[in-house]
Amino acid sequence: MKIKVIVFDLDDTLYDEIEYVKSGFIQVANYFSYEFEIDKNLIYNYMIQDLETNGRGKIFDNMLENFKIYSKENIKKAILVYRTHKPNIVLPQESIEVLSYYNSLKIPIYIVTDGNKIVQNRKIEALGVRKYIKKDFITHRYGLKHSKPSTYCFEKIAKLEKVEYKDIVYIGDNPNKDFVNIKKMGFRTIRVLKGMFSNLNKETKFEAELNILSLVELKNIILNIGY
Repeated sequence: MKIKVIVFDLDDTLYDEIEYVKSGFIQVANYFSYEFEIDKNLIYNYMIQDLETNGRGKIFDNMLENFKIYSKENIKKAILVYRTHKPNIVLPQESIEVLSYYNSLKIPIYIVTDGNKIVQNRKIEALGVRKYIKKDFITHRYGLKHSKPSTYCFEKIAKLEKVEYKDIVYIGDNPNKDFVNIKKMGFRTIRVLKGMFSNLNKETKFEAELNILSLVELKNIILNIGY
């Protein structure tokens, strides 16, 4: 079976999302440092420590409370600065290598990614990934109901390319939502063990067909091992 279309997730698949988070934290720290004359490094380091200790959730709330500048307006401002900042992120060399490789073989490449449409678009622009792909599908552009595990965007790709579902492989990182529904329909699935879900194990129906540690492995898998 030959794969005719390759679809990638974005965050923690084509690049490490923590780099975007750090980029956003720097801008939030810069803003509140300027507004309240607090050392930006103290603000940034607090948010990083909170992320490592408690995970995502109320980092901005906790930071503002810690520095005694909490207000609803400051929460809104922190979120706005984070979401609208120009990310300082780069596409890793292994991603460039794999995308370039499949470009050379004339295999169409797409992205399907969840998340705020402004945020995800800024990430894609900052990474410069559009020159390698045919189209990106930011699911929230089509309504929250079409975010993963919805199959909506994947079906659109199949129609665009005029191929069967089994001719498309999706590479993602989150077994909670990336594979469960498209796998039922016959899409091929590969999980890259990166990011916050790298150690998460789910029931078989949620897992991808194959797991990899690095995108570079795709070059051999897709062409040489039954894909």
